[in-house]
Amino acid sequence: MIRTRIEKQRLEKLTLAPYAQKSGDSAGRVHAEPAHPHRTVYERDRARIIHSRAFRRLEYKTQVFLNGTGDHLRTRLTHTIEVASISRTIARALGLNEDLAETIALAHDLGHAPFGHSGEEVLNELMGSHGGFEHNVQSLRIVEIIERKYPSFTGLNLSWEVREGLQKHQKFYDPPTPGRHEKYSSPSLEAQIANLADEITYYSHDLDDGLDFQLITPKQLEELEVWRHSLAEVRRHFPKLRGRELHSYVIRCMIDRQVQDVVTTSEEFIGDAGVQSADDVRRQKKPLIRYSLLLLKANEALRKFLYKNLYYHPRVASANNRACELLKNVFERYLEKPALLGETTAGRVRKDGLHRAVCDYLSGMTDRYLLEEHERLFAEDKAPASVRQRLDLGRKRRNE
Repeated sequence: MIRTRIEKQRLEKLTLAPYAQKSGDSAGRVHAEPAHPHRTVYERDRARIIHSRAFRRLEYKTQVFLNGTGDHLRTRLTHTIEVASISRTIARALGLNEDLAETIALAHDLGHAPFGHSGEEVLNELMGSHGGFEHNVQSLRIVEIIERKYPSFTGLNLSWEVREGLQKHQKFYDPPTPGRHEKYSSPSLEAQIANLADEITYYSHDLDDGLDFQLITPKQLEELEVWRHSLAEVRRHFPKLRGRELHSYVIRCMIDRQVQDVVTTSEEFIGDAGVQSADDVRRQKKPLIRYSLLLLKANEALRKFLYKNLYYHPRVASANNRACELLKNVFERYLEKPALLGETTAGRVRKDGLHRAVCDYLSGMTDRYLLEEHERLFAEDKAPASVRQRLDLGRKRRNE
């Protein structure tokens, strides 16, 4: 039997929790499009993200270690896939919309700059008097403006609920289209899941990469409750495990513990809140997808440990700082010579200003491309005029 979109929507209403966001209840898209006969709105959104250029570029963007440092270290793309997997697991356990949670997770890092958080900090500094730079805001900008795949509109024309999930702030969030809906206090549960799954994935797997790269040691980790708890569990069941196998399985157990804790704790908060619809969730003053107090405190300790011992480790920081100096150089060169940006970006200069257009262009670059562009730009200073003209022409063709 062919399962049509209508049948899928019917099954969602029958099987999902009353407070789940159903695809049939979507607030729709900015630009109206005919419904697909077989795919729900969130299935279509997921495909649009996966087929976007910004998503493909994540393969060559830094997570913690500069891209190319090691074949087994995580990139921004592998991190994104891991977040999507955990999001689906939590959403399924709570009877929520897996497609929506996964789609938000797949799009949540589209706006990340090259060179990881160091690159983001540099772009924010360079854009200080021009609106700043923040990767969550940039992710929304990419799906609404920068991606160009359709003849009738810019962006990917994603559903309101996916864009809502991307517009997440610490205070918690502002709707992506002011005035379209009332200003809710919280996003959907599916968006909250993607947000927390990002944190679970980020810290656990960065820990894994730090161990693999020998920047942190198991001895150091013994001060952390999250490590000690899972280490004791693994040793109880597998006393002969040693070395890399032991550490990998400990981290696997850490993630499993975190996911189970979020599911159990969130179920309690959802029940206590008495929500009966997705909009009831949005009216809540605080998020309902949460850790227990024990795990919250343990994760805060893990976060502090990683910042102290991994993210600002001299071997990580020195490489990132050198790369970010190159990013600054390229940014300044584009400001001096906007013609290097190509026709597509030149159109945004007229609309958004030179600084924002340069920021858009740079933030979309992969680590590798930015390094190559720096080499081209500054090698030209020593090249004859005829060579510089050919390089400019080649770059314009790439950028169009």
